Amino acid sequence: MTAKKTLRLVMPQWQGADGGMAYPGKVYPLGARLLRFLAPDSDAPTVEVPVEPYSGLPRPIEDKVAWHRVVLKQARAARKIIDAHSPDRVIMFGGDCLVSLAPFAYLNERYGGAVGLLWIDSHPDITTPDAYEAAHTYVLGSLLGHGDPALAEEVRIPYRPEQVRLVGVHDMHDNEIETVGRLGLGIIPPEAVAGTSAPVTEWIGDNGFKQIAIHFDLDVLDRQSFRSQFHWNSIERVEVQAAEGRLGIQRFTELVRDVAAAADVVGFSFAEHLPWDAYYLQTMMASFPFMR
Repeated sequence: MTAKKTLRLVMPQWQGADGGMAYPGKVYPLGARLLRFLAPDSDAPTVEVPVEPYSGLPRPIEDKVAWHRVVLKQARAARKIIDAHSPDRVIMFGGDCLVSLAPFAYLNERYGGAVGLLWIDSHPDITTPDAYEAAHTYVLGSLLGHGDPALAEEVRIPYRPEQVRLVGVHDMHDNEIETVGRLGLGIIPPEAVAGTSAPVTEWIGDNGFKQIAIHFDLDVLDRQSFRSQFHWNSIERVEVQAAEGRLGIQRFTELVRDVAAAADVVGFSFAEHLPWDAYYLQTMMASFPFMR
């Protein structure tokens, strides 16, 4: 049996999460590159997607979206790299949630519109520019052919709602509840997988999915068990009304292993890794003149 051709991408994108605060452009790139460093050794090629570095300049709002032209350019750069390698499997180290757009769009084409998509996140990511300026909040909507129109155009074969399961989502805003209902998306709440993977593996089996792609937003994890995420900035506190993760890291690990036993995981995207301790340590070290 021929081994699958895997491509690893590092996409240190921060613009999709830029809410006008200083932290995204500094911490997201560090988080993406640390993921690459921490990942086990592999013979798979690893390519970093070109991302415009943080400059401290005010964020541009274009078509109601922060950094619209930049995130489109970067999504297309990621897709160009993927197409050049024509992999069977894509592992993405991000970056804000929007990094999942290009690889998952590619995979649904690669497997004839039959990939099952597990969106493991505390948030559904199905909003539009009318609700939020940050592009990472509508990546799943764009993969479904909704969300931001320009980003949705990058998805040649949109996912159907029945291909998607939201796992870990809870405490949604009113506009998210309305959109989830209108699109007919199914949700498996965190408490349903607290002690078992059955709701997920049964969904895979009932739908006959042979290939699965997994979007993993690290903020789905309980911040008491995993702190390198949005809600654990101990120094520059940012008050945002957003749902916090409720899955322990060990339970999440078991869930993914059970999914991998039930189907072929052809895509996995790590998103929203915000390693605050490493960032503040890096900042401290850079401030010492003798370290130069």
